[in-house]
Amino acid sequence: MLTKFIDIILHLDKYLNYIIQQFGATTYAILFIIIFAETGFVFTPFLPGDSLLFAAGAFAALGSLNLWVLLIVLFIAAVAGDSVNYWIGHVFGKKLSEKADGRFIKKEYIDKTEAFYQKYGKKTIILARFVPIVRTFAPFVAGIGKMKYGEFFAYNIIGGFAWIFLLTFAGYYFGQIPIVKNNFTAVIMLIILLSILPGIVEFVKHKIRKE
Repeated sequence: MLTKFIDIILHLDKYLNYIIQQFGATTYAILFIIIFAETGFVFTPFLPGDSLLFAAGAFAALGSLNLWVLLIVLFIAAVAGDSVNYWIGHVFGKKLSEKADGRFIKKEYIDKTEAFYQKYGKKTIILARFVPIVRTFAPFVAGIGKMKYGEFFAYNIIGGFAWIFLLTFAGYYFGQIPIVKNNFTAVIMLIILLSILPGIVEFVKHKIRKE
């Protein structure tokens, strides 16, 4: 199962192409569900985010997807996902955090997100969009912390817009450059690496401090 998932992530171009061919316009709904779930539920931080947006943008450049429909659908999914996650944290956060260190809701994820808040404050809602794991847990922790929803929603809109438009347009404009197109798997791996790099740096710093 894990091997299959990794294969899908690293070959998003092939799998997304298959989905587009098989499901046509329903592909927008599938992409909506993936982005919504990746941002909306604390137990699905493993779903593709940055790499999926880049790949979707590349297919929009080919004409397989309508760029503006894609951007609107993904933007709504990202904002709605964060909003749902906020309210889950607001209503059930304390109970769920007490049961942290389960299979998916790990205490280290919550701690990492709280450290992000301590460093960046409310801007975390925007910046976290570009950091896997933290992206999924930021709205959840905001809900637990009782941040006012109106304030949260404003940052949610800005962060969702920046994340969706930057990554999708990156795929749209760079995905069809021959060197990128011919090395798509390597580019996807690079995007994933750059996405998790801040987390790796923080982990190394944490280890050094403990020693």
